[in-house]
Amino acid sequence: MNFFHVVSVLIVLSAAFGYINYRFLRLPHTIGMMLIALITSLGLIGLGYLNIGFKQEVVDALKGIDFSYVLLNVMLSFLLFAGAINVNSKKLLEQKYPVMIFATLGVITSTFIVGTIFYYFMELISIHIDYIHCLLFGALISPTDPIAVLGILKEAGIPKSLEVKITGESLFNDGVAVVIFLSLYQVAEIGIANLSAIDVGLLFLREAAGGIVLGFALGYAGFYLLKSIDNYKVEVVITLAIVTGGYSLAEIVQVSGPLSMVVAGIITGNRGRRYAMSDTTQSYVDKFWEMSDEILNALLFMLIGFEFLVIDLKPFYLLLGLFGIAVILFARFISVGIPVQVMKHTFTKHSILILTWGGLRGGISVALALSLQPDMHKSFFVAVTYIIVLFSIGVQGLTIGKLVKSLKFEVKEEEQEQKKEKRREEKK
Repeated sequence: MNFFHVVSVLIVLSAAFGYINYRFLRLPHTIGMMLIALITSLGLIGLGYLNIGFKQEVVDALKGIDFSYVLLNVMLSFLLFAGAINVNSKKLLEQKYPVMIFATLGVITSTFIVGTIFYYFMELISIHIDYIHCLLFGALISPTDPIAVLGILKEAGIPKSLEVKITGESLFNDGVAVVIFLSLYQVAEIGIANLSAIDVGLLFLREAAGGIVLGFALGYAGFYLLKSIDNYKVEVVITLAIVTGGYSLAEIVQVSGPLSMVVAGIITGNRGRRYAMSDTTQSYVDKFWEMSDEILNALLFMLIGFEFLVIDLKPFYLLLGLFGIAVILFARFISVGIPVQVMKHTFTKHSILILTWGGLRGGISVALALSLQPDMHKSFFVAVTYIIVLFSIGVQGLTIGKLVKSLKFEVKEEEQEQKKEKRREEKK
């Protein structure tokens, strides 16, 4: 099956699964897509045991898709830009300290908690995995993906301030997590004895700072181009060029593509929308990126469901995956709990609980796990990651709404109290 046929099948299945979900299941779109694909995968496996169906053809087609490359080098740039273009920069700046702490120190803390616990646990059961490889797992499983849950949280009545924190964190922590992962990956390949702490720090700085600088350059270059014309067709293509050309340039100069896309998207969605786009252009740009985001997310979550067919899920891996779920929730609780306690005057009550249970893991974790080398215990980490992602999306994603609704009145009362306190301080 050639590439065009594979893409055609994926789009047809995406439309079919989307229809089934909307017509009958009524689950959140991305969660519904993944669950239907997962059920389909289980059905194909069952038919395969009966020598019925075409399981092997599907497996061969899926193996022909480099999931890691497709997500990290193609889809991620579009998804991050589409998410960032709708972020209100003024509200984001109001929440800049929590967002930056969650996206940097939070990811680093989670990386080391997960990596350290897994290292000592595996030693305890007499399985040796190098510490640096455990840290790689910590880095790839730490970024959160709110796409599947943000709509649920809004509907459940989550405070606006917390919504901005979750959105901002997720946009930046993807980029930061990729930078941390790549830095650790290079250490694992070259050997820790051949690298100093300064070398690792410079690598991290080049990737992160370079990505942010490139993002500003792309955002403002796009802004001046958009400002100089008034033609919505050309302007939509310019935003598309920022993503495709900018991400490719980031790869060439070896800086963080994800961070550059987030920064460029925020500039385009705020300064570009405010000073460079007509109402007509704004409408077309918004609709184009909204649809791109929906289609890519549908394909991504559907692929996550189908990956079940090609991932080696041994019973032992399943048990370690269940252990991993507990570790990830603990790491998330600590990595968000400490900052929330330090900055509790900016958070509503129950924020730690909502941030912990609403911290879903998604496709980026699976993609990073698939990018590992075989000697980095790839099959083990891929299987554990996949189990965590399935639980995260399927269980946490479907229950977070009920959790927030059960806290709804208390959350709103806390937010009102916070506003009153802010007014009192302003009067003083």
